Amino acid sequence: MQLRRSLERIVIKYTQKMNLRRKILILYGAIIFVPTIFLGIVAGYLALESFRDNYLVTINEAMRQTVQNIQFRKQSYDVLATRTATDGELISRLSRNYSDMFEQLNTVEYVDRSFVYTSKYLPGIDDFRIYHTNPMLVQDGRLLWKPEGRILQPDLNETDWYTQTSKASSSLIWSNVNKDKLVISHKVMSSTGNLQGIIYMLLDYKSVFGNLFDQPFSGSGELSIIDDSGTIIVSSDPEKIGLKRQSTMLNHQWEEAGSSDGIMVDGNLLIVRSIDSNWHVAALIQMDQLERQSKTILYGIIAVIFLFLLCSIFLIMTVLKNVVWRIHKLGTRMYDVSQGQFDVSIRNTAKDELGDLEILFNSMSGRLGMLVEDITQAKLKEREQSFKALQAQINPHFIYNSLSLLRWRALDLQDDTQLRTIDALTAFYRLALDNKINVIQIKGELEHVRAYLDIQEMRYPGRVSIEWHIDPELLDLYTIKLLLQPIVENCYLHGNITGRKDGVIRISAQLEQDHIRFEVFDNGIGIPSEMLEQIRLGKQVGNGNGYGTANIRERLQLYFENKHEFAIDSKENEWTAVTIRIPASVHRPQIRKVM
Repeated sequence: MQLRRSLERIVIKYTQKMNLRRKILILYGAIIFVPTIFLGIVAGYLALESFRDNYLVTINEAMRQTVQNIQFRKQSYDVLATRTATDGELISRLSRNYSDMFEQLNTVEYVDRSFVYTSKYLPGIDDFRIYHTNPMLVQDGRLLWKPEGRILQPDLNETDWYTQTSKASSSLIWSNVNKDKLVISHKVMSSTGNLQGIIYMLLDYKSVFGNLFDQPFSGSGELSIIDDSGTIIVSSDPEKIGLKRQSTMLNHQWEEAGSSDGIMVDGNLLIVRSIDSNWHVAALIQMDQLERQSKTILYGIIAVIFLFLLCSIFLIMTVLKNVVWRIHKLGTRMYDVSQGQFDVSIRNTAKDELGDLEILFNSMSGRLGMLVEDITQAKLKEREQSFKALQAQINPHFIYNSLSLLRWRALDLQDDTQLRTIDALTAFYRLALDNKINVIQIKGELEHVRAYLDIQEMRYPGRVSIEWHIDPELLDLYTIKLLLQPIVENCYLHGNITGRKDGVIRISAQLEQDHIRFEVFDNGIGIPSEMLEQIRLGKQVGNGNGYGTANIRERLQLYFENKHEFAIDSKENEWTAVTIRIPASVHRPQIRKVM
């Protein structure tokens, strides 16, 4: 501490009589110019040594990132092929016995509807087919095909390809075609282990792996992918595609290269990394070329440093001519702003750093008044929002107080019917008007539905019978608020249940493993087939959106994403059933997705 103060006194003593121009020049020479030259020479030497010492670290890091990228891309296409081949409905339709053309057309429509956009999910898919041998099912020439004598690949027709692939030990197979195409094949197997078909995906080599293999390691090496049979299916050297690893330099010290950071082979560094499916990524890097590149880069950096110093000397001498005067002017205007004068500005013609600062100052002084006004308006809006929030709290309390007053009047009159109605309304609005909660225990949701049904029973006494099938084990689990009541309300509003002679509403809630299954059934007038299809697609129906189901769908998606199910089934003039499946939640579910 004492040393620092002594140094400060010495510096101040020798510089206090200097003007700003001389101070800046001395500061520039002492802090920038001389240290930069010295450190540039030392750093150049150390950098060259560091380049040599860190080659392997840099190369291995680049190799790691490349392998991760390759594995991610491979897994993406593997998942797409596997997901298609294991689709339960597709397997069922490929193995089905068809009795008429209508059933076949239904299957063709299902396949086209479900998989026609599969080739758009990932880039580079030139062709996507589903081959099958079901004699009772047609081929439409779009997605469904039967293996015949058509040429599928050079020197290989569909029948031979199908036979070879079906005999392969692996369900998922990658192969190379003409060094510019890749083929992914995946068997479609039934639950009994019988082959029902094969997925065929033709990939464009450049779209899938091309950018990773275009001059890898800055053109100082080669990169190859070797499959589980030892065949090079992708390589930065097109001549090696399709060759066996044993016939190339990659075979030298293969095992040692895969278990270490790299092995030198004829002046080249060989690195091997394994990925899934027993594939390997191999890199052959030319170390001599990297050494030359490192020296070139180092010399270039040193040259740039010296050029920068020369230019900086010239620029600082030029700028110092007017910098002090402009700083003083800027300080004067800033003082004016601090006194509340926001209409001040500085005339600016220069485009240097101080010029940018002057422009920013002019912009700041011009906007400060606006900001002050905005703050004032924001405070007014904040008070208005607070008042609205108070109103939102007052309205529910006003309803509860009003119902409480009516209940006391009914007690005085000893009107049991009116008491039951008021109690049901109170229970109904207690949940409906509570904006502080969005999730509730299932028993609370069921109580809300019962309150609504009690009100409807008083409106239509004896017209509708209610059946409850509730699993007691799920009453303490959680669901989203107002899940069932809108559906039950549809039974009255749209199902015209009160117009039926023997109207029935059946409400069930069952625990199925780790999910809860709700169902609301009524024997009302049902839904016309055209309107039912629109509701299932979430389209606008009449003056409402899907009979009030759109809001339920959105909230289910918010809390459960794709882990829920929402289904509507109906037969016109007979019945309607709404089924909802959600995960069984012991704790309150949280919003998972913002719509």
